[in-house]
Amino acid sequence: MHKGLRLQACVIVLLLLVTGCDRLSDEVQPGATGAERKPGATATRSSAAPHASVAAAVAARQGPPVVPGKVMLGAFVSILGQATQPSLQLRRDQLGRDFRILHFYYEWNDQLPTAIPSVGPGQYPLLSWRGPSYSQILNGSQDAWIGKEADRLAQYGKPVFLRWAWEMNGSWYVWGGAHNNSRPQDFIAAWRHIHDIFQAHNAKNVGWVWGPNWYSKPDLPWNAMGNYYPGDDYVDWVAISGYGDSGLSPNTLYDAFYDQFASRKPLMIAETGVEDRGGTTKPDWIGALSDWTKKHPAIAAVVWYDTDHSPGTKENFRLDSTPASLEAFKTKLSSDPYFAG
Repeated sequence: MHKGLRLQACVIVLLLLVTGCDRLSDEVQPGATGAERKPGATATRSSAAPHASVAAAVAARQGPPVVPGKVMLGAFVSILGQATQPSLQLRRDQLGRDFRILHFYYEWNDQLPTAIPSVGPGQYPLLSWRGPSYSQILNGSQDAWIGKEADRLAQYGKPVFLRWAWEMNGSWYVWGGAHNNSRPQDFIAAWRHIHDIFQAHNAKNVGWVWGPNWYSKPDLPWNAMGNYYPGDDYVDWVAISGYGDSGLSPNTLYDAFYDQFASRKPLMIAETGVEDRGGTTKPDWIGALSDWTKKHPAIAAVVWYDTDHSPGTKENFRLDSTPASLEAFKTKLSSDPYFAG
């Protein structure tokens, strides 16, 4: 998910807004942390609220549902030295519940799953699927492969989130606009092409998750996150990647994103976590995330990046990195009825 060098804290006046992992099979495996994370100034939030028709529109697609008035809590769980099932059992024992969403990462050439044993009843997989360059999609050379992958997810049969080519407004992935001739319109065309093939193969159990990074790199007008939006007919959920590095608050990370998209789609924080800077910094940030989410009703899912071995960073994002952090996660998130979606 998230890889990257951390930039030194700086103040910016405006967020253009709007993280990925190493290769994973059908089970959770170690991954990278997806991006550089850039400090910024707190945006001014509007009182945008989701349209009443949003939940019905998502349900009609047959993907994972929106739970009105609740937030689905999820995680990418990858603990150094532990396999998937023991890691998930540890979290179950610690939290007294299962995560509603389990996050997995796939290379473009990985086969998407037809079964995921670690996903139990009432849980939904979030599949982050890496992309190639836009030109490889648009020249038709990948059509047969895309069709096979669509067939595999259709065979899976149950609702699934699919987040293709996330953080496209960053410079750290081959599918980023900066590596594709600075043409967000080609990203849109590639997204729609893949989407249309999945629809033609009857993979209607897929919920399409469009997921920019909270800031854009390069920070130029052409690379603003909104320029990559494929359109409401091609997106079911809008997601954001944003981590609490260097004291970045949830307001700084998510306000502008929320203001831009809350009125059109259910929103997901698809990648988040925070470094421990000593004292109560990590528990306090977890509490701030909970408080922010409750004040923003279009947020329908929050997915934690629960790992201690991301390539490119020494940060420990495990929710139990300290006893106080675990207690805060339990009290402010997993045991709070608001996060029982």
